[in-house]
Amino acid sequence: MIISGKVWKYGDDVNTDVIYPGRYTYTLITEQEMGSHALEDLDPVFNREGGKGDIIVAGKNWGCGSAREQAVKCLKARGIGAVIAKGFSRIYYRNCLNEGFPTVVCPEAVECIDNGEEVSIDFGSSAIRTSKGEFPFTPYPDYVRGLIENGGLLPYVKKMLREQGKL
Repeated sequence: MIISGKVWKYGDDVNTDVIYPGRYTYTLITEQEMGSHALEDLDPVFNREGGKGDIIVAGKNWGCGSAREQAVKCLKARGIGAVIAKGFSRIYYRNCLNEGFPTVVCPEAVECIDNGEEVSIDFGSSAIRTSKGEFPFTPYPDYVRGLIENGGLLPYVKKMLREQGKL
């Protein structure tokens, strides 16, 4: 799997209330509508223009704060291809995997990537390609790759149960 797109770059400690504004947390809306609110308080330009295939690049502790899954679902619904960061909060990272949303930890790449440039993430060769070079990252274990390729934990478990004749 290769994901290529325009970069939207942010700093350290971007919390879930900024990724998906807290004021919408208890509003019953579709996931598509959630996507329309992604990063709206942090970056109004992203909120108007960011979309399908784009890649977010961030500093340390992306997704800190509350454990709300909406902070992942809004980016996925928006069509964001992946997030590359120096590091993720533990629960945000796990929520990404549960939702089948690609994440990559690669501090070296983050340092070299500029806002607005085009980059690609090759999950087959575990490399990020930028205008300043290629940066390797730790490949996903098979189980995690299965979560991403199948769209998240629930679709992955259903597939496994079907393959075992238990569903």
